Amino acid sequence: MTKAAMTKSALEEVLSIRGGEQPDADELQVSGHDPVFSTQFKVGETCAAVLGGVGTAINDIHEIKTGRRQTVAIDARRAAAALRSTHYLQTQNASGEFSDAVNSRHEHMITCTQPWPTKDGRWFLPHFGLPNLQARVQKVLGCEFHPEAVGKAVAGWDALDLEAAIDEARACGGMVRSNDEWLATEHGKALAAKPIVEIIKIADGDPEPFPAGQRPLSGIRALDLTRILAGPIAARTLAENGADVLMITAEHLPQIKEHVMDTSHGKRSTFLNLKDKAGADQLRTLLRDADVFSQGYRPGEMAKMGFAPEELAKVRPGIVCLSISCFGADGPFSHRAGWEQVAQTVTGICHDGGDTNGGRPKLLPAAACDYTTGYLGAYGVLLALARRAREGGSYHVRVSLCQSGMFIHRQGKTMFDEQGMDLSANELNALRIETQTSHGPLRHLGPVLELSETKPYWERPTPKFGGNKLEWLTVPTGQVEAAK
Repeated sequence: MTKAAMTKSALEEVLSIRGGEQPDADELQVSGHDPVFSTQFKVGETCAAVLGGVGTAINDIHEIKTGRRQTVAIDARRAAAALRSTHYLQTQNASGEFSDAVNSRHEHMITCTQPWPTKDGRWFLPHFGLPNLQARVQKVLGCEFHPEAVGKAVAGWDALDLEAAIDEARACGGMVRSNDEWLATEHGKALAAKPIVEIIKIADGDPEPFPAGQRPLSGIRALDLTRILAGPIAARTLAENGADVLMITAEHLPQIKEHVMDTSHGKRSTFLNLKDKAGADQLRTLLRDADVFSQGYRPGEMAKMGFAPEELAKVRPGIVCLSISCFGADGPFSHRAGWEQVAQTVTGICHDGGDTNGGRPKLLPAAACDYTTGYLGAYGVLLALARRAREGGSYHVRVSLCQSGMFIHRQGKTMFDEQGMDLSANELNALRIETQTSHGPLRHLGPVLELSETKPYWERPTPKFGGNKLEWLTVPTGQVEAAK
């Protein structure tokens, strides 16, 4: 199968979620091909297909508001760059020079968060993403936090026994599986039976027109209760098309600073402790005027706090809820937490894209599961908002890192150069923008999707963490009826 055919296959799968008549080539242009990075998997083409879907969904909203359609374009190399946006983030030092923002703790975490051989001849990846989760993994392994100690500790376990122990400790990690092995598991079968984006109508209601305003999402209000990549990317995508996005987190929750800086463009940020009754009540007050509620907790955790989608729809009829998880909402592993690397590990990407000489499983050179999931989440929200405008109702959108990993895997493979492929300096400079923030000047990627009439952009720079008031911005007056 040719590269073009594989791209079309990915795009067709994305657009099948939308349904209806498909846009023609004059309206939607998805160009370019992999490899962009040193991997067999077509991560750039797959992400380009998803962003093509995002652009089409924005176009649908634009048509509802104006009666006109516009052209949408995305190139696979630009889409691939978006899969590593934090990697390309630069901060300015005291001498006025820009340098990469990734910190030493993050780099050390990556050296430990790798596949390690186990006692039974398999491989296992323990994940050390945040200090609290790192402590849980270390307690299971009984080792110090450096590669040699981690490798030695993992070697004393059988892989499935370690996976079960990590699960019981509410930590993160997974046994390396081939894609065939994954699809043969009960959980793999459960995910394979579902679409890459689930859009579930959870309550009836009257149609709700889009607020007036020049941008597709002008007046749309989104609560972002997510951390670290997939969820923040979904909300950032809404912000770059005009939504008022309010990030909700608590001061005690651990974060990765460079990820926060890079995924918060266009948003506002405030602190709210949901474990406190007063904080939960304040969130419900905000919810009454929200359009989107996005969360990335383990499945079931928000329900324990009284924020299940069905409950949210009672407080705010017409709400669009987005749930993002690693393993998905159904199946025997759905209760497990996970990260980018865990999704790659269990779905076969790590195994099937491994070192062909030494046989060592190999992680992707980009956070493709995270970013692809984030864009798929935004895509589902956009489709649900358009459906709400046409027919009314409240909706629950569900996406997962493992579902995205399976989607990437089934696009097939390509030949690539082992010598650390990347975008050129000229390509990156053309994509970077510079903004003035509370963190100082930042150089970072701008939006990569191209729309002919409603150019995506962020109205405000990445905010000071927790630095905004607990309130919504003023909504433009007037409403736009949905096209019949």
